Amino acid sequence: MTTNTNTATSTTTKAPHATPLIPLPPTAARAITVAGSATALVGTFLAWTWTEEFPGNLTVTGYPGGLQILTLVGAILTLLFTLSGQGIRGLNWLTPGGTNSPVRLLTLGVLGTTGYSMGAISDELGGLVNLEPGAWVSGIGSLIAAIGAFGLPADQPYDDNDPTPGLWGRIRHTLAAPDPSRAKDLPSWAEILIIAAGFGAGLYVFAYGIGTEYSELFIGFLIIAAFGFTALTRAGLLKRLSTLTAKHRNVTLTAAFVAAICFPFTQGNDQFALIGANILIFATVALGLNVVVGLAGLLDLGYVAFLGVGAYAAALVSGSPQSTIGVHFPFWAAVLTGALASLIFGVVIGAPTLRLRGDYLAIVTLGFGEIFRITMNNLNGNSGPDVTNGSNGVPNIPDLEIFGFNLGLPHDVLGHELTRSGNYYLLMLLFTAIVVMVFRRSAESRIGRAWVAIREDETAATAMGINGFRLKLLAFALGASLAGLAGTVQAHVSYSVTPEQYQFAGPVPPNSAFLLAAVILGGMGTISGPVIGAALLYLIPAKLQFMADYQLLLFGIALMLLMRFRPEGLVADRRKQLEFHETGQLDVPKDTPLPEGATGVAKTGT
Repeated sequence: MTTNTNTATSTTTKAPHATPLIPLPPTAARAITVAGSATALVGTFLAWTWTEEFPGNLTVTGYPGGLQILTLVGAILTLLFTLSGQGIRGLNWLTPGGTNSPVRLLTLGVLGTTGYSMGAISDELGGLVNLEPGAWVSGIGSLIAAIGAFGLPADQPYDDNDPTPGLWGRIRHTLAAPDPSRAKDLPSWAEILIIAAGFGAGLYVFAYGIGTEYSELFIGFLIIAAFGFTALTRAGLLKRLSTLTAKHRNVTLTAAFVAAICFPFTQGNDQFALIGANILIFATVALGLNVVVGLAGLLDLGYVAFLGVGAYAAALVSGSPQSTIGVHFPFWAAVLTGALASLIFGVVIGAPTLRLRGDYLAIVTLGFGEIFRITMNNLNGNSGPDVTNGSNGVPNIPDLEIFGFNLGLPHDVLGHELTRSGNYYLLMLLFTAIVVMVFRRSAESRIGRAWVAIREDETAATAMGINGFRLKLLAFALGASLAGLAGTVQAHVSYSVTPEQYQFAGPVPPNSAFLLAAVILGGMGTISGPVIGAALLYLIPAKLQFMADYQLLLFGIALMLLMRFRPEGLVADRRKQLEFHETGQLDVPKDTPLPEGATGVAKTGT
C-alpha cells in the first residue's frame, strides 16, 4: 500500500518575539509612559526661559506658547493613544492597527521636539543656564515617557533571522505599514462627517505649518508632525480614512477643495498666502510631470522648460510694457496661448526623441531643458532676435482681470479681506481642479491603461498591439500643456519671467530636479502624492531660508532616507506597494496540503 503525504513548506517563517527593548512588565511600562507624558504636559505650563529674546514668549507661567504648544499637543496625543490600549471605552477606536507602536512614535516625537527646543534655547541664548525649570520638567518627562514606551511589547512579529532585535530593529518594525482589522460599517452620514473632520484637521495643520513665524517653531512643527503622521499611519487611522474616502470619492473631492478654498481665509499674512499659491503652481506642474513619469514611465529631466514656455508665451501677450510683441490678450486667450505653446513644443521635442528609451531619453530631455534656458537668454537682440529681452526677461507683467475682478487688488469677501496672493491662490486652485480632473480621467481611461502597460514593459505592450510611440507622444504633449497652463499663472504671480527661473537644479523651485523629486516623494501614478510632495519640497525651503546653502545636501539625504524606508512614496497605489514590499502571497500555512505536482510538495511512499 502506498500513502501520499503532502507537506507544505512556506517561503518565509515568522515567529513572534514580543520581548521589549527595555525589559519592563507591560503594566509598569504603560504606567511609566503615562506618568512621563503627564509630566511633559505639566512642564509646558511653566516658563522655559527667562528672557523674551528667544521667540515664542516662553517666559509666561500658566500659558503655553510657541514650541511649548507642540510639546503639549504631542503629550496629549501620547496619553490618548496609551490609554486606548487599556480598553477604555471611547478610546479604543484610536488604534485599530496596533496600540504600542504609535505610542513609541509619539513619545519619540515629543522627546525630539522638546529636546530640540531646549537645544535651540541654549544655543541662541548662550548655554543651559538660560533654561527655566519648565523646560527641564518637560524634557525629563518626555525622556521617561520614551523609556516606558520602549518597554511595551511589540505589535508586529520579528523575523526568525533576527531573534534578538535591537534598537534599529525596533524602530524598523515601528515604522512598518500596519495591517489593521476590518472596521465596522458606519452610517453614511457618520462616514461623511469623519471625512469632513479629517480634511478639516488637515487644513488646520497645514495652515499652522505655513503660518509659523520663525524657523525654530517650524522645525519643531516638522518634528512633531512627522512622528505624529507616522503614528497615525501605524495606528491604522489613516488607512481607515482612506477606505472611507475611496468609498465616498465625490464627497472626498468636494471636501478637499472646500478645505483648500478656506485656506487663504485662515492666513492674515499675505506672504503666507503667496506660499500657498506657489505650492499650487508647483503641485500642478508636478501632476503634469506625473502623467509623463508616473503613468507612461518616461524619465523627463527637462520638464521645467515646458513651464517656462507657457510663462514666456503668457508674458509676451499679457500687455507688459517690456514685451517685444506689444499685444494685450484677455485672460482666457493668454491662458490658451501658454498652454498651446507648451503643447506645440511638447510635440516638436517629443516626435524625434521618444523613440529613445531609458537613460538616452533622460539625457535628451535634460539637453532640451538647458537649450530652452540658453535660447531664452540669447534672444536679446545681440546674440539673436530681440524677443525675450535676454537675461532681463519680461518684467512688469500686469495683474489679471477676470470679468472686471482685478486679482491684483484686495477684495472684501464675507467680512474677510482677500489679498492679491489670496486671489491668485483661488485662481490657481481652479486650475489645479482642472488638472486633477484631466489626470484622473486620463489615468482611468483606455489610454491611461495603455500608458501603464508601456511603463511596465514597452516590448510586451507593443506585442499586444499598443502603438507605443503614439501614446508616449500623447503623454508628452498632455504633460507639456498642463505645465504651460500653470506657467501662465506663474508669470502673473511673480510679475516677471527670466531664464534663471527654469533650471535643471537651482536654489528656488520649481526646477526639473525638484519637480521629479516631488513626483517620486509623493508617489508616482497617484493624484494626492505629487501634491503632497510638491507642498513639502516648496514649503520647507521657503520656511528654512537660513539653510539655503545646505539645501541640496539635505535634499539628497532626505531622498536616501525615503528610498530606504518608503521607496513607493508617501502616497502609494496598490501596484507600487506590491512592487516594493513583501506581500506574503508566497507563504503557505504549515501542514496545508497542496495539489499534486505543485511546488513545495514532497511525496513519500511506503
